[in-house]
Amino acid sequence: MMSPDDFVSALQEIGATRYHHLHPFQQRLNAGELTKAQVQAWALNRYYYQSQIPVKDSYILARLGTTELRRDWRSRIIDHDGDEENRGGIEKWIALTDGVGLDRDYVLSGEGILPGTRFAVDAYVTFVRERTLLEAVASSLTELFSPQAIGARVRGMLEHYDFISPETLAYFDKRPVQAKRDSDFALDYCLKHARRPEEQRAVLNALRFKCTVLWAQLDALHHAYVDPVMPPPDVWQPGMGEAKHGTVAPVGSGRT
Repeated sequence: MMSPDDFVSALQEIGATRYHHLHPFQQRLNAGELTKAQVQAWALNRYYYQSQIPVKDSYILARLGTTELRRDWRSRIIDHDGDEENRGGIEKWIALTDGVGLDRDYVLSGEGILPGTRFAVDAYVTFVRERTLLEAVASSLTELFSPQAIGARVRGMLEHYDFISPETLAYFDKRPVQAKRDSDFALDYCLKHARRPEEQRAVLNALRFKCTVLWAQLDALHHAYVDPVMPPPDVWQPGMGEAKHGTVAPVGSGRT
């Protein structure tokens, strides 16, 4: 058994070496090195991931054994689905795709999503549904690393892309606080319930898997739209799914 401090250090090491803030596509996005079309591709594909977060959280919610645990976890679903008074994260992400010039109906249809995106996200939902509850909870621990990454992403996009506004990025306004709350809960749960060496290893492997899910989505985007620019058949191409009032720059044309 690792001590609690060593266990947390091992988790942090995974984030430091495997979290997707290190991916070349993400670094290009933050640095303003993507075209508008490439940013649109990111926003469109990331929407599929966002749309499935309440689905995976519902699988976890159904397996939690106490009212207190379910109440804590339920807040995640409300954060993304919203309620009668507040927009949720999914609606805010749709506002982001609106802001970069994509047609809302096209985004909601799911057409044009890269197969690599769909496979990675579906694999995440399957993992949460089929693995132990401990592993399912542990897979959310990427939120330990997201607040700092979100800050860098928002600063970079506002600085470098003239088609991005604070309103476009409203999704990220509350995410650092929400992620801190959620990662505190998940970390405490894992520290309490990983009571044997094999359970600690399962937690670490679940976090590695989730990092791979996030990394694979950016791999798919990079291959299709950055280098070598080989999008599979029947996926989004620049000019498709364009809002009537917007314009789309072709891949490789520079900023618009």
